[in-house]
Amino acid sequence: MQNFKAPQRDTLFVTNELFGFEAHYQRLGFEDATDDLVRAIYAEAAKFAENVLAPINASGDEEGCQFNDGVVTTPTGFKEAYKQYVDGGWPSMSHPVEYGGQGLPYSLSTSMAEWFSGANHSWAMYPGLSQGCMETLKAHGTEEQKKIYLEKLVEGSWTGTMCLTESHCGSDLGMLKCKAEPAEDGTYKLTGTKIFISAGEHDMSDNIVHIVLARLPDAPAGTRGISLFIVPKFNVDASGNITDRNTVKCGSIEHKMGIKGSATCVINFDSANAILIGEPNRGLNCMFVFMNMARIGTGVEGLSATEAAFQGALAYAQDRTQFRSMSGVKNPDGPADPIIVHPDVRRMLLTQKALREGNRALAIYCMQLVDITQHDQSVEEKKLAESKLALLTPIVKAFLTETAQETTSYGMQVFGGHGYIKEWGMEQLARDTRICTMYEGTTGIQAIDLLARKIMGSKGELLNVFTSEIKSYCATIRDKKQFNHWSNAIESHVDEWLQMTHDIGLTAAKNPDELGAASVDYLMYSGYVTVGYFWLKMAVVAQQKIDDGTSEVDFYNAKLQTAKFYFDRMLTRTRSLVSAINSGSENLMQMDAEHFYQG
Repeated sequence: MQNFKAPQRDTLFVTNELFGFEAHYQRLGFEDATDDLVRAIYAEAAKFAENVLAPINASGDEEGCQFNDGVVTTPTGFKEAYKQYVDGGWPSMSHPVEYGGQGLPYSLSTSMAEWFSGANHSWAMYPGLSQGCMETLKAHGTEEQKKIYLEKLVEGSWTGTMCLTESHCGSDLGMLKCKAEPAEDGTYKLTGTKIFISAGEHDMSDNIVHIVLARLPDAPAGTRGISLFIVPKFNVDASGNITDRNTVKCGSIEHKMGIKGSATCVINFDSANAILIGEPNRGLNCMFVFMNMARIGTGVEGLSATEAAFQGALAYAQDRTQFRSMSGVKNPDGPADPIIVHPDVRRMLLTQKALREGNRALAIYCMQLVDITQHDQSVEEKKLAESKLALLTPIVKAFLTETAQETTSYGMQVFGGHGYIKEWGMEQLARDTRICTMYEGTTGIQAIDLLARKIMGSKGELLNVFTSEIKSYCATIRDKKQFNHWSNAIESHVDEWLQMTHDIGLTAAKNPDELGAASVDYLMYSGYVTVGYFWLKMAVVAQQKIDDGTSEVDFYNAKLQTAKFYFDRMLTRTRSLVSAINSGSENLMQMDAEHFYQG
């Protein structure tokens, strides 16, 4: 979509007006992250997204990556765009100064990552994978490992990957077979094959640092026996200089439905030189740093697709003329009215808009929580933020990507038959974002993580922490009578959320299948209520701005009108979700597997 525009105004509304980011940054010690600096950085990021990445999005999809005997060539312009990205200092923004970073907040770089992905999803995956690699090294690497690998990754001259999946084990990592044998010099020789490795091979950086899960010879079975290793494409010496080629090779790249400019690789390790990260058999624990960052990043990819689909659909609906309005002619000088006057087109556009802005608020709220977990001096504040983040991360990943399926589908639908045609860009968005519900853990995996591991596993404590915040906020706005209806709706949903959780726990104690049967509907319910909470907060802020005499009345009125749409038409989707949850597991599990197909 070549006319993509970075949503600077709405992002500033969420960061500054909704969540008070300037004070947030100052409190965490980011004295340089003033409003003026943030706006200047946003302006440059917008130029990069709009003028460098967007113009090579469609061509990158058309050309795709080329594979030749282990060598991957990215689409025309990708390598040059990455060089501009590195030259602009973008890879180093949120990393420590001692490793060559700029020492700015995680939330600042990640909020702009949405724009890069919206402009060009495939390209944005290359630097995106490096961020999680860097976070893993920062959290679990030794000082020597950081010196050798982290500095080059922060600089951007090297990129990173995460290598988890094998052909026989998708999300069930306890089944992985990759082996790492100890070498005499204290390093390891790693052998095995990993599949679906995004950015696993390409021509954009000097080296690729693979973060790989594998088993030691004496490792216990299952996930308790997994260790984590650094395996570079090119070996490096103690000073971080590239020496010879490691025995790591790309066996093939996948032919995919979408993100065709992003190389999805089969990577073969043949007794490759490897370095252990963290403690033996604790690799999955270390990898959670990478995986949690990647889950938030994947949710942001869904958000970016929603933004791009909305932009394209809105521009088309304002320009395309078809039929007359049922309530009277709106375009007397033309043969028909623009399709934006038709109620069903507005239903689709407003659904996109409500999810675009509500989901952005949820994503940026989680980015703010990450800032706190990384930089707050208060142990209590860190613990509180970690608890909320544990609950919300699977919701961000799954809800933002599942709703992106709807919004990108509407992007095509608003265009009618033209939406199915390549040159408009809508069908590419739908293809590109389809993968987001699958990688970094499918929606079902996220749902089980939320309901079974996070909520039931904490005996409801994580849910109580977040719902207490919602209830406390609702209590503070009781004097704002115009919002009582929406506030009461949110409080009622919170009560239902808590009761439903209790009821699922009781039924699951008798039949564990009840957790799996309820989980996805439960996650989507949680998403709609959480986004409703943020829409309530946005509406209150918007009304206050209008009351204060803002010059941007149209902007804030649109917020209030979109909030009304959300509460009237989107939050009500929870009714069918509750009904499905309450129906239990029997309707899913009673049929014998061999009877599914009857001819």
